[in-house]
Amino acid sequence: MTLSRARTRALAGWGAPLSDWMEALVVACEGSHSQAAVAQRLGITSSYLTQVLGRTYRGPYDRVEAAVRGAYMGETVICPVLGEIGRDRCRDEQRRPFAVTSSVRARLFRACHGGCPHYRGKEKA
Repeated sequence: MTLSRARTRALAGWGAPLSDWMEALVVACEGSHSQAAVAQRLGITSSYLTQVLGRTYRGPYDRVEAAVRGAYMGETVICPVLGEIGRDRCRDEQRRPFAVTSSVRARLFRACHGGCPHYRGKEKA
């Protein structure tokens, strides 16, 4: 059996067995989607995804882990404005700017930055 490029890279960087979120990421890359499509869905670049798979990224991995858990593992959080949403959408909402043109957007901004337990901070979102 031949291992996929994504699995080979992940096993070399992370070792076996892979964590649950890394396994989900590898499976997504092995599926019918290209690595570029997986990166786009996660809101990251293809090169960042390659670094994450190979564990060569020098920063924290919590951002991409949250995106994988929401997008590919179905994990959710309770948003004080939107109710139950995926962790990936929560991360995306945290990164969006304040907008006076949308009452929902304004409420989300205030809720995210006003003490929400899921808020990761601008640099970590």
